[in-house]
Parts: sequence; C-alpha cells; structure tokens
Amino acid sequence: MKFLSLMGLGFALTNLSIAQSANKKTEDKQPNIVLIMLDDMGYSDLGCYGGEIDTPNIDQLAKNGLRFSQFYNAGRCCPTRASMLTGLYPHRSGVGHMASRDYGFKGYKGELRPEAATIAENLKSAGYDTWMAGKWHLSINWSPDGSKHNWPLQRGFDKFYGTLIAAGSQWNPITLTEGNKSIFPVPANQDYYYTEALTAKATRWMIEQQEDKPFFLYMAYAAPHWPLHARQEVIAKYRKRYLAGYDKLRAERLKNMKAEGLIPDTSDLSSRHADVPAWENVKHKEWQASRMAAYAAMIDQVDTGVGQLVEQLKKNGQLENTLILVLSDNGGSALEHPNGLIGSTGAPWTTMRYVPVFARNKRAVISGDVIGLEPGPEDTYGGYGAGWANLSNAPFRMFKKFSHEGGVATPLVVSWPDKVKNKGSVLHQPGHVIDFLPTFLDAAGAKPLTTINGQKTMSLDGASLVPILTGEKSRSSRPIGFEHAGNRGIRHGKWKFVAQSGSNWELYDLSSDRIEMNNLAKQRPEKLKEMLTLYNRWAEKNWVVEWPKVSAVLSGKQAGTVVLPGKDNPLRRTQEEVDQSVILINKEREIRKLPIMKDLSK
Repeated sequence: MKFLSLMGLGFALTNLSIAQSANKKTEDKQPNIVLIMLDDMGYSDLGCYGGEIDTPNIDQLAKNGLRFSQFYNAGRCCPTRASMLTGLYPHRSGVGHMASRDYGFKGYKGELRPEAATIAENLKSAGYDTWMAGKWHLSINWSPDGSKHNWPLQRGFDKFYGTLIAAGSQWNPITLTEGNKSIFPVPANQDYYYTEALTAKATRWMIEQQEDKPFFLYMAYAAPHWPLHARQEVIAKYRKRYLAGYDKLRAERLKNMKAEGLIPDTSDLSSRHADVPAWENVKHKEWQASRMAAYAAMIDQVDTGVGQLVEQLKKNGQLENTLILVLSDNGGSALEHPNGLIGSTGAPWTTMRYVPVFARNKRAVISGDVIGLEPGPEDTYGGYGAGWANLSNAPFRMFKKFSHEGGVATPLVVSWPDKVKNKGSVLHQPGHVIDFLPTFLDAAGAKPLTTINGQKTMSLDGASLVPILTGEKSRSSRPIGFEHAGNRGIRHGKWKFVAQSGSNWELYDLSSDRIEMNNLAKQRPEKLKEMLTLYNRWAEKNWVVEWPKVSAVLSGKQAGTVVLPGKDNPLRRTQEEVDQSVILINKEREIRKLPIMKDLSK
C-alpha cells in the first residue's frame, strides 16, 4: 500500500510537471501579430472613437482590449508607413517626404534606406512567417520592368498581395501585384473589390499556416482613401444618415468621445475650418451626403474584413495569443478634385492619376468631384472634401499632411487577450508609430537585427509598449517630433509646439486644450524658446531639411533624381491618348448630363 501510495504521488507529480510545462510553453509561445492600417481615416470615424459609422468588429476588439487617446502617426501615408515599419522617424528611414523620387538629401531618399531594417526583416529572423496584404507605397519604382529592391518581398515579407502606389481604384487597382508579379488588370467579368480581396487572401494564408509557427500579418487596407469606391448596398445604409450634416454630427461625436473617456469633459469642438461653410448654407446637400456615405461604406467594409480575420483566428485557436492593432496612417483628407485628376508631368508620359482612364465596362471614368455624380461605382473618381474631413478629424482642427492634431492624431485599438490588462479601458499615455517595431520584438522575445543587407542597422527611435499594455508600468515623458512638407511640431509632456509650413510657431497646453485653439505663444515666450530648442535638436538628429530646399527639388528648380515609370507601366499615357480620353469623357458627361470640363489635361 505504501508503495502504491508513493507510485500514485509520483504519477501526480509527473502530471503536475507536464501541466506546468504545457502552461509554460503556452506562456512562452511567441504571439501572432496582426497590424491593421486604414488609409486617410480620421480620429473619430470608428464607432469606438465616437463615430456614427458601423464598425462592430473593431469596436469589439476595443471592448476586449485597449484604446489609446493620444497616439500619433507621421501625418501622411508613406512617411507614416516608413516610420512604422522601421521604428525610425520618417526622415531617418529615408522617407522624409514622399515615395516618389530621390530629393538629393540624406533623409529624403524617397524610399526605405537599406540599413533601416523593417518589422518583417526583424521578425523573420526571430522565426516568424511574414505576410503583407495591401498598399505598400515605399518604393520609388513601382513598374514591373524596374528594380524591385524596395518591394515587400525584398524587405522581409514572405508573401505579398497588394498595390505599390499611393491610391487606386477599389474595382481594378493599378499596380495590383502578387509576390513580384503584376496581376493588373482585374478581368472584366470578375466581381472584384480590393478590400474584400485583401481580406480573402490574408484569411487563406492563415488557413494554410504551419502549425506552431507564429506569423506577422500587415493588413494595409487602401480604404477609405479616395477615389471613394464601395458596394452600393453598403452605401445605401448611410445615404440618409449624413443628410444631418457635418455640424450636427461633429457635436454628436464630441459628446460620444467624452462619454467614452477619450476627451476631457471640459473639451469643446475646434472651430469649423475657414474653407468649410455651415451645413445650413451648403448647396446640393443630397450629393454632399452621398460623398460621406461612400466614405463611410469603405470603412464599414474594412470592418467586415476585420471581423473575418478575427473569426479565422478563433477557428485556428489563435485569437488569445494574437496581438492585433488597428490604426490610421493620417487624418482625413481635405483634398477636393475640382478639375479632375488627369495631370501632365511632361513628355513622354501623361497620366490620369492612379486609376485607369476607362472602367472595365469600357465607360470613361469621370474624374473629379462632380456635383450630381455620386461616388462609389468604378467609373467615378472623387473624394469627400474638407467639410466631411472636418467631421472625420473631430474634435481637432486641420487635416492630413499637417502636424496639428487633426493631421497626426490616430485612433489605436489594441487587442491581445492573453496579455492585456484592464480590458476596455482608455490609455492616455502618448505614443507614436515608431514604437511598434520595439513592441513586436519585445512581445516575440527577440532582439533587433544588428546588421541588414551587409550594413550595420540603425538604432531604433521607439520604445516598447508591452509594459503599458500589460499594466506593468507607465512611461516617462519623451519628446515626439513631426515634420512633413514644412508642417512641423514637437510634443513634450503636456506641451505641443506646432506650425504650418511658412507660418509662425504656435504653443498649446494639451492638458487643457487638446483641440489647439488657445495659442499661448505670446503669453509664454520662455516656454516657446524652450520648445524651439527641443524641436531644433530633434530636427537636426533626424536629418530634417528646411522645406524650401526640398520643395525647390519638387518644383524642378533644383536637381533631383526623378524615376519615371517603365514602358510597360499601366499609368503611362501619351499626350495623344490623353487628348482622346478627354473627348470621350466629355461625351460621357453629356450622356449623364454632368458639367463638362474645359481641359482635363492641365
């Protein structure tokens, strides 16, 4: 009996040891990481950030995870993406302005520097499979017959399905690529929608994933960036919703944000932008509402995709140990398209920007924000304008491209069921997309690469968010800098020092004035001087060049390296082809009883 008792104790201890080992294995297992970025979405568009757009799946991630109220991007698409993927401020990554050309300055190479190791390159070395679906926009060359040295597969991704340029049709996206191979155009008889295709591809990768191997998935949706394209049945949900107008909806969003604890109760709305009339004075209200309805539908369809990704993670038994992040690359865009978007960049190529001249049904694409032409179908090309962008960025002022809060403040939803503490809460600590790479390395138990492409890697600018996510500790204050196209600023603690290009510096106490309406520059000259010193120090460290010098290259007044599309690039158009397309587009306008443009080529 004594022997049997000891043997039973042995079995019990063995089973306990096995259980402890299994638990330890689960605890030590590297998490999957899913980084979801929307394009040109404002701070308050998501339901969980106060918006009226239906985003139940992202809202559920927020309910079971965390939201950041003071998180920042770099103010525009490719600088943000470069910064996020490398853990560096945009200029140090090589993309101080846009991914279009080498401007001849150290921080303005127009594409990722070879020694700026990406998240994919780092995580691949840590044992991860690395996948990307969506918009890349980080290479000077996007033609199939040019160099691919800065395409996704050459920067650490095992799989890539998406587009290489800044924007495009959701129905037939130019530069659609799988791996390194162009798969544009989409067949005319195919019921294709880019957002849905991205989700389907990523879901397939999850299904085919090797068991017990972690993955990093970068979902770079191209929505809701113009052109506004969405399925009509989804747009129909929102047609009446936006007849209320942006003034009323901005006030409702502010109320919702206060209730959610995202904005202090003492906060007010920023003033309506000077270029935006009061809604009561807006003409063509139904057409204006249709623009925002199409924009909302694009976000709605992304949310549907997020729900499908989460459902697949559940089916795979992986959701609990998957770190999911949802954010935007910049604030809503105020850009109007009054004269269409056919532009000349000099012989021998002229092009309609980003979309084919003709839809797959052979109808001419009517470019421009044309009164009476509701966006959504493949043969339209428009945006939603400054009034609705003012709503997207509520309660803040300014838009995409600027360093004020309306340009650089992003929603950030984080879900990681196994690790996140205080689920459903709002974190008010400032952060920046430079923090993602160190966060993912920390979560994976990995160190950053020391060499890449035969060169020593650059030291990271960001810091891990894991201690904040897990509730272990808060972070001490640090400066966060911004510069894009001469719009510049720096935040340190509660102070924000910011200026528009060519304008005087402004100073705000964000603890009492998050909407940046009470400029303290004259009242606090000593703080203004202190912040200027801090900004200049940051700018020098990050290779920032004064904007007039960069814009001189952009305007052609100073030498810079311009890389034109190759001969096989679908954007390439001769002037004769453009002239002919103008004639056909104007005929199409006559048929649809829409205003005629005098000359779309200028």
